[in-house]
Amino acid sequence: MLNWADLTQDWDASYARAKRRFPNLRNRDMARVGEDRKQFEAYLAERHHLTVNEAREELEDFLYTEALNREVAQTLSK
Repeated sequence: MLNWADLTQDWDASYARAKRRFPNLRNRDMARVGEDRKQFEAYLAERHHLTVNEAREELEDFLYTEALNREVAQTLSK
């Protein structure tokens, strides 16, 4: 499974995909919350009217989906 460190290695590309999944993210806030997972979860909860637990679950789902996408891309490139 993809983890937070993997996601933030290429934050620009990851953020673009995260923004599609979570449309209420704001570019100007990412410098403040983009590198710290707990801050990002709290921010995600606030911007999308979720509890922190719901935001954490949504982020876990996003990380899982990203991992699957990477796995498919690697398989297809072989």
